[in-house]
Amino acid sequence: MNPSRDEVFEKIRDVLTDALGVDDEEVVAEATLQGDLGAESIDFLDMVFRLEKEFSIEIPKGELFADEVWNNPDYVENDMVTPAGLEKFKEAMPHADFSSFEQEPHVSKIPDLSTVNTIVNYVESKLALA
Repeated sequence: MNPSRDEVFEKIRDVLTDALGVDDEEVVAEATLQGDLGAESIDFLDMVFRLEKEFSIEIPKGELFADEVWNNPDYVENDMVTPAGLEKFKEAMPHADFSSFEQEPHVSKIPDLSTVNTIVNYVESKLALA
């Protein structure tokens, strides 16, 4: 039996507090990993490793954080994600909430797609497949 969403969230909270050195109360569903919790590029590798270990799942490169999409010049024009790029993002990150990003798909707002809730959605989807 898979853990409840609350149980998944609590385990992710523990992972993020350990990986990022933040307090429990900072790790809320809508918190962005970079902007709110201060994650840096090296932290993403650590988070993936810890999530894999905590949940006994495999997280292929680029599946949780689709950085290959926004680094692709075919999907970005004038610092804006193109409509084709947005569709690629949605395919690559079905666990993310794009409602706000779609209004102004500026490259600088891409990190805001990676929230605690995004990770919870992703882990839940992985556990459902297991």
